[in-house]
Amino acid sequence: MLIKTIAALAITLMLGHAAAAEHPAFKVDVTGTGTPIILIPGLASSGDVWDGTVKHYCGGGKYQCHVLTLAGFAGQPAIQEPLLPAVGQQLSAYISANKFNKPVIIGHSLGGFLGMKLAADHPEQVGQLVIVDTLPALGAAQMPSVTPAQLKEMAAGMRASMLSQDAATFNAAQLRTMRTMITRQEDIDKALARGGLSDRRTVIDAMADMMATDLRQDISRIQAPTLVLGTWIAYKDYAPKPAITAVYTTQYAQLKGAKIEMADKARHFIMYDDPAWMYDRIDNFLN
Repeated sequence: MLIKTIAALAITLMLGHAAAAEHPAFKVDVTGTGTPIILIPGLASSGDVWDGTVKHYCGGGKYQCHVLTLAGFAGQPAIQEPLLPAVGQQLSAYISANKFNKPVIIGHSLGGFLGMKLAADHPEQVGQLVIVDTLPALGAAQMPSVTPAQLKEMAAGMRASMLSQDAATFNAAQLRTMRTMITRQEDIDKALARGGLSDRRTVIDAMADMMATDLRQDISRIQAPTLVLGTWIAYKDYAPKPAITAVYTTQYAQLKGAKIEMADKARHFIMYDDPAWMYDRIDNFLN
């Protein structure tokens, strides 16, 4: 038993060193042994947003968690090249280098967007896909007929506006946003702390690049069984649950067989607001 434990630790350390040396677009923390699960956090988030998820899945020998923190986020060094394509390319290489046989991919927000992009571009590499509260075309949520050119124009305007803000205005906007995304103050404080350690230009560029991209047709290439977990209560003053659910259903229409579930108690950070609901849905999906 001791020999097996030491061997598992050695493998974990080697994987971590390989990730740091060969994949500068993200850091990887590895926990446990078993079927690999790759967890991707959202915009300006650290991998520790998945701490509860790692504890739930990767302590019993069934799954091994590979938790990413993206370059430029939560204190990780930024890279010069555009972040989103770099993560996609390097994550595909990470899967190949470690000889993973169709790992589970779980992504939140921007991480979910990256997960579906990976599954569309490399369908043979992804076994099961869990998308936690994001859409294939975030910029089209309120205007489904928006064109690619319009999306790029909208994203460019958003990028310019955010870059022009002074630090106080930018930070105040982040606080307002987090109050709509997370319920408990201690979790809001945690998310703001990670955001405060993030490279502002990287965060703005990543957000703008996601807003400019429309994957509604691309997701038809995804072969992996897919679970989409959405939320609606933060927007109930603007639209009822059926209308918000319809946005998810419509945007994921080309992803055949995708299962969409809507949380009734959680805001955007479902893993903070209602982890038991999230684990229950993922448990049923993976088994």
